[in-house]
Amino acid sequence: MKSDNFLHHFFFKVLLLFPALSVCTGIICEPRISLASSQNSVMRVIEQAQSPYKDSSVESAFPIFEETVLSRERYQGGTFRVLARKGKLDRSPCSACHTDTEVKAQDSARLTHGDIVLNHGQSGALSCLDCHSREQKNLLEDREGNAIDLDHSYQLCGQCHFRQKSDWLGGAHGKRVSNWNGERVIFNCTTCHDPHSPRFEKRFPATYSPSQP
Repeated sequence: MKSDNFLHHFFFKVLLLFPALSVCTGIICEPRISLASSQNSVMRVIEQAQSPYKDSSVESAFPIFEETVLSRERYQGGTFRVLARKGKLDRSPCSACHTDTEVKAQDSARLTHGDIVLNHGQSGALSCLDCHSREQKNLLEDREGNAIDLDHSYQLCGQCHFRQKSDWLGGAHGKRVSNWNGERVIFNCTTCHDPHSPRFEKRFPATYSPSQP
């Protein structure tokens, strides 16, 4: 008889404690969180919208912490910005070293620019002065003799890679920096491509095997 009473009281206490334990372990909390999330879900916002959505009306887009410049080109949506380049160069401005002073050090080009591998176009077809201005050391120069700022190197790239430039302007080539709202800010050509060796190396799909280290 005593054992029956003990089991009866034991199961009764368990039934009383179950709700409290459920709250602590999240069994009950999770449905409450899910209910709150569903009330603020994207679908709920869309269902409760009273007027058509206009992305141009967004007041604040995702902040961009990198330096940008206003592009000198336009696209179908008007003006846009690109990531700046000069601030990312380790040896800039070029005129800091390339002065009118005679260079007396032997093999100075290899010592200062030996890390640059020129692999652009056909072998031996291009040299430094095909892109860099001889007279204006801090600028690029196209084949028409037009000086181009390093931040706007897409103008130089586009003189040969005109199809890629057209795709880049339209958004089919390259990448947008932030989300789709707010002012359009996109990668510069040199954000992805090394201007001296622009072709990407071939890559094979990565595989995972636990037997490999």
